[in-house]
Amino acid sequence: MKIQDKEQVFKSVCRICHGGCGVRVYVRDGKVVRVKGDIDSSMNKGWMCVKGVMSPEIANHPDRLRYPLKRKGKRGSGKWKRISWDEALDDLSKKLDRFRKESGPESIALGQGTGRHHYMHVVRFANALGTPNWYEPGLAQCFIPRITVSNFTYGGFVVADYYGDVTPKCILFWGHNPLVSGPDGEIAISVIRALDRGAIGIAVDPRRSETARRCKQWLALRPGTDAALALAMIHVIINEDIYDKEFVDKWTIGFKELREHVAGFTPQWAEGITWVDKKDIIHAAKTYALNSPAVLEWGLGIEQNANSLQTVRAIAILRAITGNIDIPGGDILGMNILRSYPTLKDKLPEGMAKKRLGSQDFKLLGGWRAFMPSAHIPALFKAMRTGVPYRVRALLIFGNNPLLTVANSKKVYDSLKTLDLLVVTDLFMTPTAAMADYVLPAAFWTEVDQVIGYPLVVENMVMAQQSINRIGECRQDEWIINEFARRLDLPGSEDTLEDVMNYQLKPLNITIDELRERRFVYPPHKYRKFERKGFRTPSRKVELFSKALKRLGYDPLPSFKEPPEGPVSTPDLAKEFPYVLTTGSRRLEYFHSEHRQIKSLRRRRPDPQVEIHRKVAKVHGIKQGDWVIISSPRGSIKMRALITEDINPRVINVEHGWWFPEMPAPEFGVFKSNANVLTNDSPPYDNGFGSYQLRGLLCKVEKD
Repeated sequence: MKIQDKEQVFKSVCRICHGGCGVRVYVRDGKVVRVKGDIDSSMNKGWMCVKGVMSPEIANHPDRLRYPLKRKGKRGSGKWKRISWDEALDDLSKKLDRFRKESGPESIALGQGTGRHHYMHVVRFANALGTPNWYEPGLAQCFIPRITVSNFTYGGFVVADYYGDVTPKCILFWGHNPLVSGPDGEIAISVIRALDRGAIGIAVDPRRSETARRCKQWLALRPGTDAALALAMIHVIINEDIYDKEFVDKWTIGFKELREHVAGFTPQWAEGITWVDKKDIIHAAKTYALNSPAVLEWGLGIEQNANSLQTVRAIAILRAITGNIDIPGGDILGMNILRSYPTLKDKLPEGMAKKRLGSQDFKLLGGWRAFMPSAHIPALFKAMRTGVPYRVRALLIFGNNPLLTVANSKKVYDSLKTLDLLVVTDLFMTPTAAMADYVLPAAFWTEVDQVIGYPLVVENMVMAQQSINRIGECRQDEWIINEFARRLDLPGSEDTLEDVMNYQLKPLNITIDELRERRFVYPPHKYRKFERKGFRTPSRKVELFSKALKRLGYDPLPSFKEPPEGPVSTPDLAKEFPYVLTTGSRRLEYFHSEHRQIKSLRRRRPDPQVEIHRKVAKVHGIKQGDWVIISSPRGSIKMRALITEDINPRVINVEHGWWFPEMPAPEFGVFKSNANVLTNDSPPYDNGFGSYQLRGLLCKVEKD
């Protein structure tokens, strides 16, 4: 009789989503059998979301990809041949080498998912390969505008101070639902504890989200009008003389210009645009300004519009005029205790940056002032379809499912069909992977080594994620990339992943082995760093009036633009599509398009849902749980009705990321309930980031 191995316990960090929760992983016979929150972690202190708890079911799922596959027959036929890693890597390296010699490295594009462990390694690979064309579905639509604007305005990114001795008195949640999303090390339990300690919550959201339900004020604005609301709040704070005079006088520039600029942006003006009562605007502005220290938790809801740059700028200025920057219990600048990831930016061949798709039009996304220069997604997929300005022949995807996560899904489908080569690395066979020529099995988070600084970008703490087990022939994405680099003899190919991690840890004078033993490094936070060195801006102050943006050709002070599709801009279209559509809401059980095949999670939320106000449901004869057809000018999908009063009556909200692993391959019902069938990737685009309108679009609903 075989004696079973003793259960082993490993400490790591969960990356089932963007991550941040310290965990204890229990392993028996080489299999992960349990995952629990680590009570010793200063991030989550034992708490975990349901996705993390169900990690063993995901890690050991029978449908996981376990070895490399090569397509047999026509693309999308669903027929595969098992091959070895050497065969896959050798074949693909030869094809990549041929493409870059025949068409230039720019004809090869790289795609990846949001917040992945391999994120920066993909960027490193792109630079080494010589292609300027890599993408991630967020970027212009998620996070990069906030990072970039923070750098222009404060000289660094800021995050809420939930981990110090001072609890925020007020939390303004703007287009953000952290109780569900838990982004980038800013995890849900930290927000919950701050609210439990008495922080006053204000939610700006067209729906009363899980976070908004914990708040004392809810501003149910019209999607896409956030800039108008922010400008009106700035107006109130200045007009009511409740701004932080000492901070503004000593540490900002451009206040006079700002005061003059917002003189006409009254709450009454904003009420007509945003659908938020002027009294509520005034109340929210006063509550935020008069309860310091306060934090402003902003999310991607403010970036998914064609006025992304100025929307984020307007909201960013609220922090500055209330003096809530880098103080205990406020929004704090980062300690940045890690070295920047060695992305080999200097190895990108001369002149190649100018070939980056979209770089000439969107300087803050793909140009020299971009935080993380990347391709403009609509331009990239257009180049696949049309060959303009040149043909993109190959796409290598690492942990991304663009048929679900990129706007205008049917156009994405048409684009992928034109490729000479499509390679997908993932955990499961997805609708996108089913279209590939090669599918490579990725490692799950329990099978991955990484050094990660949390919260992302500010890096106040560093944690070690460690490879604990291995399933089949699954490999970490960084290993796959390094094998390509070695076969192609690319710059940096001699560096191992351990070399890279040790390079990052150099400022802390520890190695990755030592970090695994210590689990995390969390030095005491230093507040008011600007008092010693000023802010990292040209003026050394917070730039309310941004001279740097003006030099780049952008407005130095923020303004509002009406969404290009909506009841105001396209009134004739609104006659057929009378409701305003918002997309992208998340559910705790899923991470974007992941985990629909996990039975324990699917039982909790079996079907896609559309949120409809009770009054609207009555007009259309829709009852709770009915299948509903939601249509936009781009197409139609079906979802089950979730009838509620927790949404603006003129707004319809659809979940995103839905496909059906139980439905026949290779499509897996990809267009049945896919929110991105409804969205639009067409111009006009934000002139800085190339962001496009994913919220505030028009739609109609009817019972199926």
